[in-house]
Amino acid sequence: MPVSLEHDGSVAVIGLDDGKANALTHEVLAAIDDGLTRASDDGAAAVLLAGRTGRFSAGFDLSVMTAGEEQMRGLVTAGAELLMRLFTFPAPVVVACTGHALAAGALLLLAGDVRIGAAGDYKLGLNEVAIGMGLPAFAIEMARYRLTPGGFNAALLGEVYPPDVAAAVGYLDRVVAADDVVDEASRTARRLAELRTGAVSHSKQLARAAIAQRIRDGLSDDLASVSGPNPRS
Repeated sequence: MPVSLEHDGSVAVIGLDDGKANALTHEVLAAIDDGLTRASDDGAAAVLLAGRTGRFSAGFDLSVMTAGEEQMRGLVTAGAELLMRLFTFPAPVVVACTGHALAAGALLLLAGDVRIGAAGDYKLGLNEVAIGMGLPAFAIEMARYRLTPGGFNAALLGEVYPPDVAAAVGYLDRVVAADDVVDEASRTARRLAELRTGAVSHSKQLARAAIAQRIRDGLSDDLASVSGPNPRS
């Protein structure tokens, strides 16, 4: 199974490892969503989402994204719904970005509360435009919320970055040695788990609930105007 769930005290650890690029399929999205449900049911006070060494996520599964408009829109809709759940999850969400994070993989970073990246020869960013796919409105909303003005403008042009620059424009909060990234993220998640969950939930709802609701309300119209990747147009 490409998605695992373990508990580190009061922290629920959701791991992504398909042995390849950690592409986001319907199965993976559903498993992450189930992990969040189980974390909530188990009373976890924080969530840690971590990739495997060298790969965080390459984004939505290209075999589905290029299979047809209906298939593409179905997968992206499921992804947007998961992103909104992460974005508004009542407990702190820490992301250990263990390597490449592109397209929807970068959106997972934007949905987290604290994003800790591994130093190395990795690329991070919203590269949809570079592969011939216009950014959907929900991705633009999330980029505008989390990125610097320069980083947001570059996302509209499909730019990607090494980890240190990705941190400077808002995809990451800090970068640490690759061997330390999961441990540092775990320490951060345990520290944040000590916060009063009600206070965290209240603050995140005030800051993000309206954005998430606007994205959900407009999702059908949003995706009706989006086509799959096409590098020739």
